[in-house]
Amino acid sequence: MFRAVYPSGSKFKAIAAALVKITDEAPFFIKPEALEVKVFSPDKTAMTIVKIPSVAFEEYHFDAEEHFVVSTTDLNKVLRRGGRTDVLVLELDKTAGVLKTVFRNKKTGVERTFFVELKSTVPEEVPDLNIDLGVTVTILASDFRLLLRDLNAVGDYATFHFKDNKLYVSTGEQQKEYRAIFEEGSPLISVSSTVNEAKATYTIDLLKLALRAASASKNITLSFDNDKPMKIVFELEGGGSIVYWLTPRVD
Repeated sequence: MFRAVYPSGSKFKAIAAALVKITDEAPFFIKPEALEVKVFSPDKTAMTIVKIPSVAFEEYHFDAEEHFVVSTTDLNKVLRRGGRTDVLVLELDKTAGVLKTVFRNKKTGVERTFFVELKSTVPEEVPDLNIDLGVTVTILASDFRLLLRDLNAVGDYATFHFKDNKLYVSTGEQQKEYRAIFEEGSPLISVSSTVNEAKATYTIDLLKLALRAASASKNITLSFDNDKPMKIVFELEGGGSIVYWLTPRVD
């Protein structure tokens, strides 16, 4: 038995929107401390971790630690129905083979119920990543979205270069070039580093995966280092986080 009540149905749908871009099926792990998803993209170039602490739910009840797997497309279609005035209720019914999803209007009390079919897929084991990254910056989600649109208009790969406490981002191909300089206060919210210089290149298509989660968070934290994976963290306004790990391009 598992039942959880999340205070904002509209905020929760960003999770499904993020997962549907990464994988066809998502395993949800019910743990005492959190409801968690951890999944690789099919080509293993990206990993997504969704973690919603149990304290972020208005209710969080379970009999034992377990997991369930659902189609991300099916889940996304259902969660898109959530509105700003809706509370989201999740109930796992393994006997019926469904995840019962209820949107309850806070003002009227009207309930809308949907059922998402459970999959019999055995979840792939995804290890924890503990990688030290020398550069961390925080940026507004709107500025991150604008950056990726600019990069996408010019090239296929983006190079992130940290030097002199500034972040240089560039791309270019076939006589086209784009360069941007970011520093604390213009427009970065914060900059921290344990290295003097770091440089890594990532495919823009991978970076664009993270855009689906940008609507759920006001700020985004990026961490990288020399030829290491990039870590992108979205802190969900309703509680919880979405984390992306993106593999670098190594020449």
